[in-house]
Amino acid sequence: MENSVIETQQQQEQNAIPLLTPYKMGNFTLSHRIVMAPLTRQRSYGNVPQPHAILYYSQRTTKGGLLITEVTVVSDTARGYQDTPGIWTKEQVEAWKPIVDAVHAKGGIFFCQIWHVGRVSNSRFQPKGQAPISSTDKPLTPQHRSNGFEIAEFSPPGRLRTDEIPGIIHDFRLAARNTIEAGFDGVEIHGAHGYLIDQFIKDEVNDRTDQYGGSLENRCRFALEIVEAVVNEIGADKVGMRLSPFADYMESGDSNPKALGLYMAEALNKYEILYCHMVEPRMKTAVGDECVCPHSLLPMRKAFKGTFIAAGGYNREEGNEAVAENRADLVAYGRFFLANPDLPRRFELDAPLNKYHRETFYTSDPVVGYADYPFLESTA
Repeated sequence: MENSVIETQQQQEQNAIPLLTPYKMGNFTLSHRIVMAPLTRQRSYGNVPQPHAILYYSQRTTKGGLLITEVTVVSDTARGYQDTPGIWTKEQVEAWKPIVDAVHAKGGIFFCQIWHVGRVSNSRFQPKGQAPISSTDKPLTPQHRSNGFEIAEFSPPGRLRTDEIPGIIHDFRLAARNTIEAGFDGVEIHGAHGYLIDQFIKDEVNDRTDQYGGSLENRCRFALEIVEAVVNEIGADKVGMRLSPFADYMESGDSNPKALGLYMAEALNKYEILYCHMVEPRMKTAVGDECVCPHSLLPMRKAFKGTFIAAGGYNREEGNEAVAENRADLVAYGRFFLANPDLPRRFELDAPLNKYHRETFYTSDPVVGYADYPFLESTA
């Protein structure tokens, strides 16, 4: 009898879908390894989270599943897109609370991604119409929006003075404090995709001559000082960071992305943060354009001592392989999770996926392209 029980357990382990195996992430017990990736949503009117986000996030919550919010603005200088949510005012903190409560009510683990756009902005988004801020004063050339036909215009940035940098770091610290006040389980610092932190890290952008420019160590100083401030504020066990060393989105590429990724992975160990969330080299932009690429995240995965989350163009099979081959602990899904609120269930059954609708990714409708993607028909 005992042997048959053991054989049954062994058979179950062999049949287990890697993405659907449990995982202990610090103090959090995850029931599966499918993470809802941070996605830019532009439905928080006036930068205040709205009640319709309660449904959107609760639809995508599973007991023991990890969700990361849409990009969330840390201060009034950090804005660059219409109607993205903030977390720097009391009103915003209060508006997040029922959204967080809804996720927790279903047993989900909820992290807030905190963000500063830097030069990816326009003076109309800035307080008193001032110039956006950055590591540099090099302007960003106009870019096609993701809908393919509109052109985004960016105002020339003002280069942050060395003595202004502590104030920006303090904005991240306060935002982290506010996320905990709102009830979130932790924060993800957005250090990817050409936004402010990436503008310091990447040598295509950073042309500074002070202690925040020049060498790799100097270029990463700003990012790591933000990590240190956030860790000191809320605890390392509640902090993750997202990085995209190989991406060149918003004219933020690097001449040696592998060295950059490895340096950051090793440097983050010093702060003992919970996780490192890294974007695959094949994703050169933030809007889903894939390229054939010889590089791999494996050196960074091996270097980082905490939980490693991989993201960027994964399907079910590739996600399972990444976990089975120990190339990642968790795999983040963005567009698939948007279009399939029950994505873990669909992966479990190997069911067909809904197609996502790119044309409604960044629209402001509170339902269409947001909370109206269908669930699998009930099999009961």
